[in-house]
Amino acid sequence: MTATRDRVVPITDLGDPRLADYAHQTDVALRKARGSEHGLYLAESVLVLRRALAAGHVPRSVLALGNTVDEALDALADHPDVPIFVGPGELLAELTGYILHRGLIAAMNRPVLPDAAALLAGARRVVVLENVADPTNVGAIFRSVGSIGADAVLVTPRCSDPFYRRAIRVSMGTVLQVPWTRVGDWDELSRMLSGAGFHTAALALAPGAIPLAEFAAAPPERVAMVLGAEGDGLTPEAIAAADTVVTIPMRHGIDSLNVAAASAVAMWALALPG
Repeated sequence: MTATRDRVVPITDLGDPRLADYAHQTDVALRKARGSEHGLYLAESVLVLRRALAAGHVPRSVLALGNTVDEALDALADHPDVPIFVGPGELLAELTGYILHRGLIAAMNRPVLPDAAALLAGARRVVVLENVADPTNVGAIFRSVGSIGADAVLVTPRCSDPFYRRAIRVSMGTVLQVPWTRVGDWDELSRMLSGAGFHTAALALAPGAIPLAEFAAAPPERVAMVLGAEGDGLTPEAIAAADTVVTIPMRHGIDSLNVAAASAVAMWALALPG
């Protein structure tokens, strides 16, 4: 245990360059972090760290409160060279700009995103996120994908990054477990989905939309559910590319659900047995 604890480094100087990954870093800055091939993301809590490691992601370092060091050492048993920086809560909050409510945060190397065609090859239910800007909604959608069930998520170029700290936290780490990747514009994406045998169902308030229950009564074998941005909804390009436009009937004069709630309802309705 003594040798293992040699990598536990008490923080004495916030200017230590090894702490740069945590020093008031934005998600955008972490994507361009020096010394990383594809950038970094931050994993908060031992649970999320374990899920990241289980997904094969590689840690660069950990920042921990004193009472979580043993948990960090246990989680990183197969990564003996990863340093664990430790300090009191006030000092770590000064370093990061926020309180570590979950006890630790880890700087993780971003993995290479998988090929979209490879994700579609074995999938039957796919979620497409078009321009969903709020990372909280992105994280909530991924949590529903992981729990209710879909095989993969495709995100468009202007969609918030699922590796943003808030998205990972809200998803409880499921963005690290659910297969996902970025895709191009609708000309490219529509060809890819149809070529892989997917029926594209766009959730939107649009003329000719059919109720979700009607669509789910006899769904196609392979369905790509398309969800749009908060407020604006799906773009005309997304609706034009859809095979079917689907709506969730509302009551009490309410016209729509939050996109994360809508995703959960749609996935539950279209969930496959088992």
